[in-house]
Order: sequence, then C-alpha cells, then structure tokens
Amino acid sequence: MSRCARHRLLALLSACAAAVLGLSACGTALSTANPPVTPSRGQRMTAAALPAHVLTGYWQDFTNGAKPVRLSAVPTTYNLVAVSFGTATGTAGQVAFSVGPDLAKALGGYTKAQFTQDIQTLHSRGQEVVLSAGGADGTITVNDPTAAANFATSVYTLMKEYGFDGVDVDLENGLNPDYMAMALQQLAAKAPGMIITLAPEITGVQSPSASYLQLALKIKPILTLVNTQYYDSGPVRGCNGKTYLPGTEDYLTAQACTLLEEGLSPDQVSLSLPASPAAATNGHVDPSVVTAALNCLADGTSCGTFKPPSAWSAIRGAADWSVNWDAANGYAFASAIAPHLGTLP
Repeated sequence: MSRCARHRLLALLSACAAAVLGLSACGTALSTANPPVTPSRGQRMTAAALPAHVLTGYWQDFTNGAKPVRLSAVPTTYNLVAVSFGTATGTAGQVAFSVGPDLAKALGGYTKAQFTQDIQTLHSRGQEVVLSAGGADGTITVNDPTAAANFATSVYTLMKEYGFDGVDVDLENGLNPDYMAMALQQLAAKAPGMIITLAPEITGVQSPSASYLQLALKIKPILTLVNTQYYDSGPVRGCNGKTYLPGTEDYLTAQACTLLEEGLSPDQVSLSLPASPAAATNGHVDPSVVTAALNCLADGTSCGTFKPPSAWSAIRGAADWSVNWDAANGYAFASAIAPHLGTLP
C-alpha cells in the first residue's frame, strides 16, 4: 500500500471512530469521493505575509504611454502589487475587472487564464496581489448600505475568481467614509486577514475631517496600509501647520506626520510617488529624496527643514505609480527603494 493510500485509510478509520463517539457520520466519511476544498489564495491570511517594510507597485491593466508589461514581469523588488483598476458596473457599489483590451493587444495577447496564472506566479515568488478599485476615471460609488454590500460581495467574488489577496481603495471622485467602512468591514468578515490598502489623494488625508483619513481611522483594526499620493497636488499643510511644496522632502515627511499624529500606526503609513517624471504632472522626486524621507520618519536622520516630533521606526514603506512607468524608466524607483527598505529599523 502506498503512503498516500495508507494516509487515506487512516483518515477514514479516524472518521469512523469519531462517529462512534457521536462526532461525525462514518457513512458520510466513507462515501465522500471528493477531497476537502482548499481555500483560494484570496481567502487566506495574507496581510501577515507582508514584510515589515513594503514596496508597493501599481500595475496598469491599460496603456497610456507607459511600458506595457505582463504581471509576471513585475520584479520581485515589489512586495505588493496593486492591479489597476477594478471598475464600476451599472449596479451601485459593484466592482468588475477584466484585463484591458488595449493592454492585451500591446502584449500580443493576454488572456484571463494567462493573467490568473501570472498571479499564481507572483504568489510563488512571495509577492502579494490586490485589486485596486477606482482610479482617476473610476465611478464606483458606495453611498448606502446596499452599495456597501454590493462592493463587499463583488470584490470577494473577484478575489476568489482571480486569486487576489485583497483590495486597494482608490476612489478619486468622492468617498463616503461611513459606507465605505461598512463595505470593507463586510469584506474583511468574508476573508479574515486579507490585505486592505487605501490610495488617497493628499487632500483626502490633510485633516481629521478629510474623507480618507476618517475612513482609515474607522477601519484601523483591519487596515494594512495607506499609500498617500504625494503628487498631482498643490502646496499642503504639514502637521506643524506650515505649508510645503510638492517635490520636496518636507512635503513628504510633514504630511505623513499628520496621519501619524491623527492616530494611524506607523506600519500603516506609506509614501506613494510617481515612478518617473512622465507619470504625474508634479511630485516626482529622485529616489534619494524618498529614501531620505523614510530615514527622517524612521529615526530622525536625513531630514530637510522639517524634523518630526517622534521617530516612527515601523514606517511601512513606499509605493509608486506605476510599475509600468518604472519599467519605462529602467526600474530606477524600485531598484533604489527596495534595498533601502531593508536598512530601516
């Protein structure tokens, strides 16, 4: 008898023994032809699999001048990949996803089966993959309990269908923090331990009354991290009340300080930057500015004119828009940031 056959026989005998004790039905155990269903990747505890410091890359499923790349071509320097974007349907709150036809054409063909296999490839490398819902052109709205339930149900379905490890919320056309919190709490109940990230524009987290900061605090127990978009904006006010211009280290550190002083944990705060000058209208900085900002927040060194009131050694990391723009720029962002994250406390 083979090892596998012996294992199956022992399992059946154990089931029968349990039946004698009234714990299960031996007949049912003996007659079950199919093995137990293994939970999909999206149902597993994946947030805990991320390292202490994370590099996130937003991967485009459309073309816009950035370099088209298959998901499997994303370098392993990226710990977390956010597939951009899940889109709206005719049903309020519902999220849909399919590989963009323009990207598929640019790649010479990219089917759903190939994309799904690529997610498994990233998983085999230790990378996590989430679906980013919304984007600048997205029209997903979650403004009532029904829409919240639709969001949770549809995203969970996509997680199981494709193998996504969670969701990134990137609603840039209005957000109701109460009902989006409801949606994410319902989703987390369906998939405990999933990854939940937010990608607010900087105006969404500038003050306690800002919608994304309200949302982040409402879901703090289940929130993985916040990738604030430090670009495509005007001057912003830091936690010290002073105003800073995009494209400077102080702009990054003084505004990140706001999130931390308002109650987010350091391991929930990440800095999101354009991967190249072509990726945004403003905000691009040399990667050395990003690493200096991370040092400043983590241990108070390499600061500009603003020095944080505390050292937050657990500061989570950085993100870029996008993997595709980084690819077009020789992966300069990931090549500089990823190794630096390993030097943080």
